[in-house]
Amino acid sequence: MLDEWQLDRAAGALLGTAAGDALGAGYEFTHPGPFQVIDMIGGGAFQWAPGEWTDDTSMAMAIALAADRGPGIDLDDVAAEFVAWWDSAPRDVGLQTSRVLSVRPDSAQAMQHRASSLDGLTGGNGSLMRTAPVALVHLDDAAECVRMAAAIGALTHRDQQAIEACQIWTYAIRHAVLHASFDGVRDFVANSASAGYWEPLLDQAETGVPHDFPKNGWVVHALQTAWWAITHAAQSGPAHLPRALELCVRAGGDTDTTAAIAGGLLGARWGASAVPQRWRAILHGYPGSTGDDVVSLAVRIATNNTIG
Repeated sequence: MLDEWQLDRAAGALLGTAAGDALGAGYEFTHPGPFQVIDMIGGGAFQWAPGEWTDDTSMAMAIALAADRGPGIDLDDVAAEFVAWWDSAPRDVGLQTSRVLSVRPDSAQAMQHRASSLDGLTGGNGSLMRTAPVALVHLDDAAECVRMAAAIGALTHRDQQAIEACQIWTYAIRHAVLHASFDGVRDFVANSASAGYWEPLLDQAETGVPHDFPKNGWVVHALQTAWWAITHAAQSGPAHLPRALELCVRAGGDTDTTAAIAGGLLGARWGASAVPQRWRAILHGYPGSTGDDVVSLAVRIATNNTIG
């Protein structure tokens, strides 16, 4: 059974995703200057309302809605929720995700087959942005958490680096909810078959600057940007969450997605209580939900899938 602090952190994983997403939405494809105020202003390329989340959180919500039918997550339910979101005519859909969902696959197997048939650049960040709910469903089982991270990511992104990134981040979110630390990132990578690939990239994120990993629409640079922001913002307490999200936005580029990725892990470490109340009060988006709805859904799926 989760204690009250773990429940706050479970809620924070999904709420932090939404908060980072909505914060970054107004700055997407830009590079804010050092003196530009960063706030939940809305606008941006798709004219979001202040506090409105984008496709990043909408797809995470689709997974959470499938998980709410639990126990566990049925991949066919996730696929159906993705298609339902597509049918809502969202303003912003990632290129690779659009190529998969536009054919409206009628099962998880069909969706995976479509994703695996794509050519060209298939390592976008569109699966990494939606990892938080997967971690919440598998707090009791690290191995299943990692397995499902890969399976749900592969519904739209079969690229090996995208799958590994999802496994790293989902494991880390799970670890943060349970243990209130960011150690899960390094722990997972150190014990993975791909340690030789990912460890230098984490080192670069910790010692470098965003210019070193500028193509953050790519899953690898997106993960590096999120980790750079988390490790460079002062970690003196819950205020670390908004400070790190601001750094994500200042890094520029795909700001809503990098901040959503960072927000999932930051919220899992510091909890929903670390998300500024004025942000939470205006958060909203698909499927007609609010910040409070996000918290309720996260707590429900974490609780219903945790053995007492």
